[in-house]
Amino acid sequence: MRLLADENIPLLDPFFASFATLERLPGRRISRDALAGVETLLVRSVTRVDRALLEGTPVRFVGTCTIGTDHLDLEYFQQAGITWASAPGCNARGVVDYVLGALLTLSERSGQSLSSRTYGVVGAGAVGSQLVAVLQTLGWRVLVCDPLREAREGGEFVSFDQVLAACDVISLHTPLTHTGEHATWHLLDRARLQSLRPGTWLINASRGPVIDNQALREHLQAGADLRVVLDVWEHEPQVDLALAALCELATPHIAGYSLDGKLRGTEQIYRAFCAWQGLEAQVALSSLLPPAWLAGLTVHGEADPDWLLRMLCQSVYDPRRDDADLRRSLDPDPQKQQAGFDRLRKEYPLRREIPGLSLQLGVGHQRDALQRVAQALGVSVC
Repeated sequence: MRLLADENIPLLDPFFASFATLERLPGRRISRDALAGVETLLVRSVTRVDRALLEGTPVRFVGTCTIGTDHLDLEYFQQAGITWASAPGCNARGVVDYVLGALLTLSERSGQSLSSRTYGVVGAGAVGSQLVAVLQTLGWRVLVCDPLREAREGGEFVSFDQVLAACDVISLHTPLTHTGEHATWHLLDRARLQSLRPGTWLINASRGPVIDNQALREHLQAGADLRVVLDVWEHEPQVDLALAALCELATPHIAGYSLDGKLRGTEQIYRAFCAWQGLEAQVALSSLLPPAWLAGLTVHGEADPDWLLRMLCQSVYDPRRDDADLRRSLDPDPQKQQAGFDRLRKEYPLRREIPGLSLQLGVGHQRDALQRVAQALGVSVC
């Protein structure tokens, strides 16, 4: 069997080498010609997999090592009898860590307390639900908008317009959909951007076209009282240079790029592949994960809880480094800009996740509050 994979997918050899001859290509260079004789195709979000790519090829299994599936033509897969799998939730924690890092940066630059703000989380799937749990455990006020979950489950959800009216922090975690009552393409359009509360912080780590990027740029250029963090862009890998210059943080679609998340994605597709083949999975991710460079922290029980929140988050991940890397790579030449964007993703530095830390906590009157911070972040306390 021949297997073609995006070269940025990690651990291909330990998971798949015993099943197939492995071939690798950059995700944007996977073409029909490259699929001659290939039965299994593994991709990430940069590869559009549809009828135009697959028709007439021997591909019978498509796996995407990502949460999202908007780059896959699932209707065609069903018609063609192609088995497919995604990796829901694999990088959710990495995105949560990214949002926490963004919030800490915005708080530092604005001088405003994180606990005093009202948070709107739009999309309560694998990522959004984890983020909500963290924010609520920290004791912060959170409103959640997810009309599809609300229709299925009921519960304390609010409408998107209620989020815009009541929240001064909005974090977007929706899939990209173009049709239906709750389509998310340009969910935040010109009119809704203009309705945002003064002083709002807006974070998008979902899909670029969920926000009308041109309308957002023009809104910021007009002097809107709005702080913006964008990890995703409407015309990736092209970045609107003027919009990036107006963002507090601008990063190259790496919010979920923790090592742990990438490896979980490969493992999930491996298990789906084994199920398709009718085989027992023989390889476990736990045996392949490298040790974290930072295992834990020792903190006195008199420490300030806000300081501990910043220390735990930023000791693992600080998005300002990725912001600086993207800004250095941006070039007026579209081809150079695309190459720089893709290079940052391909050569992304090692990054772990906050729950991998342990906290040794001393005696002191702040111990209970410090434990609550650790519990919210998923950090174990000794």
